[in-house]
Amino acid sequence: MKKSKDIDEMIQQLFAGNRRAASRLITRVENETEDHHEIMKKIYPRTGQATIVGITGSGGAGKSTLTDHLIQKFREQGKTVGVIVVDPSSPFSGGALLGDRIRLQRHFLDDGVYIRSLASRGCLGGLSSATYNVIRILEAMGMDIIIVETLGAGQDEIDIIHIANTCILVATPGMGDDIQAMKAGIMEIADIIALNKSDLEGANRSLRQLQTALSVASLEEGQWAPRVIPTVSIGSRPEDLKGIDELASAITEHQEYLHTTRSIDKVKFERVEEELGLVFKDELQRLIFKGLRGTGKKRKYINSIIEGKNDPYSVVEEILNTYLIRKKKK
Repeated sequence: MKKSKDIDEMIQQLFAGNRRAASRLITRVENETEDHHEIMKKIYPRTGQATIVGITGSGGAGKSTLTDHLIQKFREQGKTVGVIVVDPSSPFSGGALLGDRIRLQRHFLDDGVYIRSLASRGCLGGLSSATYNVIRILEAMGMDIIIVETLGAGQDEIDIIHIANTCILVATPGMGDDIQAMKAGIMEIADIIALNKSDLEGANRSLRQLQTALSVASLEEGQWAPRVIPTVSIGSRPEDLKGIDELASAITEHQEYLHTTRSIDKVKFERVEEELGLVFKDELQRLIFKGLRGTGKKRKYINSIIEGKNDPYSVVEEILNTYLIRKKKK
């Protein structure tokens, strides 16, 4: 009873914008404690209002420095900002390596900014299943803007489109990112492309290539046309920076487009659809492994696959028939 009361108090503190309560709840959800379902059930009605901006791209493109500048721009507009940085997981602990949080440290003392690193936990698409829940917690905390920065996993890193209202792909000239972007299908990934480090040699060629790729893509009437914005996010003087205001304005314009055309309804539907699928998958896996625990069958299944006597698909089929059908009959 006391534990449930403590959770309720933390949730009420979260609703009031308490950062410590947010941190404690996120830790419980990320570690999948036994009460994390109840936590999510209680906060869910307070979610769904924030603008979610996804920032993706390969490692070294400058995602964190652009995130840093966008935080400042949104704060100048009087908006509160939550930031989720999906870091590569430690192969030993499974925890986040926290490198990107160091680059964002100038915002740590700002009460209007909350920054959290999450481990990717081996998710190639750049998002762990816990990311969805953590975003919900920051929404319930009252954040106006939530920026989700994913790890640099190349063109496989497209999961962000399932959760972000506005998706920014960060590319750079001279690293092949412009070509990779076109191969990955930029029309499906990005609402905005930030060609960062655009002061480097070859930037104009990369800009033309990206703009050409976008111009030949077929768009339905009234559909948002992705745009390329040259940016420079690091400079010794403020005047050395480039394209930051334009990038922030493009995010605002895209949000206005989504709400004016009611495209935001489709975005929200697809977000919940993906979220629901992840919950189903996680719970099904938990149910099956719970049924196998203590029987020795899991080891037998694995060994039979290694020895070539079985395959993963047949094993899954057998397990589903055994456990799900048996439960249904009961």
